[in-house]
Amino acid sequence: MRQTLPLLFLLFAACEAPAIHEAPVREGLNDRFLDPDLDVERFEVAFEGESREVWRERTAIQELLGLKPGMAVADIGAGTGLFTFPMAHAVGKQGRVYAVEISPVFLENLKAQAQQREVSQVQTVLCPEDDSGLDANTIDRAFVCDTYHHFTYPLTTTSSILRALRPGGQMLIVDFERIEGVSRDWILGHVRAGKETVRAEIEQAGFRFLREIQVEGLEENYCLLFERP
Repeated sequence: MRQTLPLLFLLFAACEAPAIHEAPVREGLNDRFLDPDLDVERFEVAFEGESREVWRERTAIQELLGLKPGMAVADIGAGTGLFTFPMAHAVGKQGRVYAVEISPVFLENLKAQAQQREVSQVQTVLCPEDDSGLDANTIDRAFVCDTYHHFTYPLTTTSSILRALRPGGQMLIVDFERIEGVSRDWILGHVRAGKETVRAEIEQAGFRFLREIQVEGLEENYCLLFERP
């Protein structure tokens, strides 16, 4: 009994630990994506065209995930499905792609696409701004492309992705290089933090940094690979 009581006390204290309280990095950051009248076609043109370098290099970027048949992957900020459906092909019918979005309109479009393409392994997930909406220990890979800078609550959101990954699972971050005096004005005004800050925040959430990967053709975006210990 003398050994049991301290253990029970520690377990109780851990259960009672307060949740992370995090202030939003910017109010109204994603209001346009919550608009019920969101014009999906306009975003398809913006997200899936030659002018966007991640679209041009989409195959090389996806290869960094090392997807195999039967894997489960989360496309965080799936948008119009640029990566969602190629991922579905990579993991096959026995795998699972969680298309995660805060936008109900984007999700309805993704559901319609999945039905039209007869892709049953795509599951849409509507998430709040401070959580990925994924259950614990359900995915092998997480993919966050040009979306991290839209995280209103980066610490709590990234922590929820960590919980969703199985031990040894990996997360790939693709986002804009933000360098004062170098990056173009749109990036400086739109993206709140540079690569070093992003890495530090993700490590704070509990991830282990593995490496930065260079992708030929990416000039304004970087790729950082992390792992759940």
